[in-house]
Amino acid sequence: MGFYNRYILPRCLDMACGIGPVEKQRAKVVPLAKGHVVEIGIGSGLNLAHYDPSRVNTVIGVDPDDNIWARSADRRAAVDFPVDRIGLSGENIPLETDCADTVVVTYSLCTIPDPVAALKEMRRILRPDGDILFCEHGRAADINVSKWQSRIDPIWKELAGGCHSGRDIPALFDRAGLKIIELNEMYIPGPKILSYNYWGRAN
Repeated sequence: MGFYNRYILPRCLDMACGIGPVEKQRAKVVPLAKGHVVEIGIGSGLNLAHYDPSRVNTVIGVDPDDNIWARSADRRAAVDFPVDRIGLSGENIPLETDCADTVVVTYSLCTIPDPVAALKEMRRILRPDGDILFCEHGRAADINVSKWQSRIDPIWKELAGGCHSGRDIPALFDRAGLKIIELNEMYIPGPKILSYNYWGRAN
């Protein structure tokens, strides 16, 4: 792992994913989590402050990046529920079937190499009465913007640790056999090619 990926990229991702408009999006979905929570792409723990400690028993984070995870130490120490981590990507989660009351995934489906496989794993570990809560940036509704997303994607992936600028988030859920129960979408403040957001819940 080079200097950029070890030292610069984790800091940049932490800052970019913690800006005001993104934090407002997190606050729309994360407080709805309850019980035993599995968070896919926990990263530097930016969601931890948004969990409702009166509703959450435990959080198990899934994330392969040791350097980004190291940045979560203070955030983990500030919450009143246990937080553990599985150091893997989301495509193969070594947890029992039907073990999670809630699965949370925010700003991670853009980066997971096989997001459909990861969503299928989320469905497997989710209890039948549970919810997948999601908030993701993805393909813009405007054709001209989505074309630019496709153009910049090869370069953006290299700069942003594998992040894709315009994945079709609802289509990923559909391909994984998941039903979106609630779906919202809009631009949030920021560059249009990176700021079209989808959020809601699925099971």
